[in-house]
Amino acid sequence: MQLVGNWSYPTAIRFGAGRISEIADACAAAGINKPLLVTDRGLADLSITQDTLDLLDAGGLGRAIFSNVDPNPNEKNVEAGLQVYADGGHDGVVAFGGGSGLDLGKVLAFLVGQTRPLWDYEDVGDWWTRADADAIHPIVAVPTTAGTGSEVGRASVITNSETNEKKIIFHPKLLPSVVICDPELTTTMPGFITAGTGMDAFAHCLEAYCSPHYHPMSQGMALEGMRLVKEYLPRAFKNGNDIEARSHMMSAAAMGATAFQKGLGAIHAISHPIGANHHTHHGTTNAVVMQNVLKFNETSVRGVLNQAADYLRIEGGFDGFYNFVGEINSSLNIPRNLTELGVKNPDIERLVKDALNDPSTGGNPIEMTHGNTKALIESCL
Repeated sequence: MQLVGNWSYPTAIRFGAGRISEIADACAAAGINKPLLVTDRGLADLSITQDTLDLLDAGGLGRAIFSNVDPNPNEKNVEAGLQVYADGGHDGVVAFGGGSGLDLGKVLAFLVGQTRPLWDYEDVGDWWTRADADAIHPIVAVPTTAGTGSEVGRASVITNSETNEKKIIFHPKLLPSVVICDPELTTTMPGFITAGTGMDAFAHCLEAYCSPHYHPMSQGMALEGMRLVKEYLPRAFKNGNDIEARSHMMSAAAMGATAFQKGLGAIHAISHPIGANHHTHHGTTNAVVMQNVLKFNETSVRGVLNQAADYLRIEGGFDGFYNFVGEINSSLNIPRNLTELGVKNPDIERLVKDALNDPSTGGNPIEMTHGNTKALIESCL
């Protein structure tokens, strides 16, 4: 292990129940005078969104909204959003919602001042240096789920609708200037979304913890994030109005997305192409393939997961940890395999190719090859 790393940790976070009331002040702190609130179609008409628009309007910031955002946002959503942004003369974004709204909103603020097309900023090598950092508009992020952690991330996942590939767009200034984490906004999440997003947070923590890269701060954050999910996701799933559980899950989500600066792995490498090609829920897909990936990586992660099991008070070391994942999935009504999730007649070779091209492969403890990746995907069906 080389004791070398490039570290960047999160931004200003206003955490606590009811703190959405500070949205206008958060925009002022970010230097935004005319925000565009970006969210997905499902959230657009809900009271939490309309109430937030009321707060912005009362603060003298208007009540502009863009919600033409698909569950897996794509370049067509980006193009439409940029047009609305330009026509409205906006100077910043309030990215509001789950991963789709947050990712799309961040990309709009990023791309509005750039001269190159979107895909020129994919997370490949140093492509992020192509961007004019001074032209990126400010972002305030408001998560309404507890899973993706995009509110504290420096990247957005956008699907190329022509190739059905999920692309990671990266730039350090995609990190929002101010984040409002208000757990009251998550209480209306239905159970299956609570489960899927919660397991997404767990996957982020797990893969970061197992990544071979050096980042001790992320290591500690990932371990505690797993503990929070273990203790509080079942409670949030059982009772959506449990504010204590919702609060800890919102913390775990932010911790996972911060921790995976250390790296992700095969869970995400295969979940991304499955989601892009079969339109499955990302966090739920992560949960479905998690046990298979644990077995895939067992020879490299047994030691560190023995240690994690001790901290999490799971008996049996790696084997106990593996069994715990199966048990929590079952308690959350997660499908047992990809076929149950709705993946029918998959193009295995296409999934293997896209998985190996995914940046997440670089953080997997065991090298992913065509042969072992194909076997892994087939085992998940």
